[in-house]
Amino acid sequence: MKKLCLLVAMLLFTVPAYSQTSSLWIDDLTWPEVRDAIAAGKRTAIIYVGSSEQNGPHMAIGKHNFIARALAQRIAEELGDALIYPILPYAVAGNALTRTGHMRFPGTVTLPPEVFFGVVRGVGQSALTAGFKVVAMMGDHGGGQDELALAAKELNNEARAQDARVLFIGDLYAKSRMQMREMFAKRGLPPNQDHAGIHDTSALLALETTPEQWVRKDKLSLADAKTGVQGTPEHATVELGKIYNDMKVDLAVKQVKSLLAAK
Repeated sequence: MKKLCLLVAMLLFTVPAYSQTSSLWIDDLTWPEVRDAIAAGKRTAIIYVGSSEQNGPHMAIGKHNFIARALAQRIAEELGDALIYPILPYAVAGNALTRTGHMRFPGTVTLPPEVFFGVVRGVGQSALTAGFKVVAMMGDHGGGQDELALAAKELNNEARAQDARVLFIGDLYAKSRMQMREMFAKRGLPPNQDHAGIHDTSALLALETTPEQWVRKDKLSLADAKTGVQGTPEHATVELGKIYNDMKVDLAVKQVKSLLAAK
């Protein structure tokens, strides 16, 4: 009986821990499960930055974080070999002391550029130390894109000695916005949608699971420059949001694969 119990214990110990869960989020896993997932082929770590910032009177402060979590899951699924680090909820969103940018409005959280750079670099280094061979860094918010790019570049220069890569996936933000502007022009929609406008509001509408979850439609008429909006969110639709979200996922996956192929 003792021998049988010992055999069962040995079998349980040797079964890869990752097989006990299907989550792609390292927050849901134990460290042995992360280790075993990497050993089983999960070689890519996704580091996706959101932001906690004002989005006018009609949209919740966590917009970027909600979008980042939904899209990171899809990107990881499409890549097939990825796990996701916790969404970083803070980015560069203005100056807290002089109250510039989004810091003019309550609820916004900002990190100084040098602090943000240090944080994302530290998270990226942590992923490399864990054993991931590819680290894909991306952000849903405009503030901090340069710092993300620099952190990825520095880490990539160091990681190559260990046959690893650190990638800045800038197309997810910059290229998707450019393509949406082109679409707006074709549809006769207003072109200037810099913040909390058609594209942002549509993206969140497409992710809502209950009415008015994050978008207050009765407040759309209050959206203007004085209330923190640069755009016309009254034109937002679920259809446009699905297009925008799909576009981001597609661009991110394609850029990861393209950069890896261009060794």
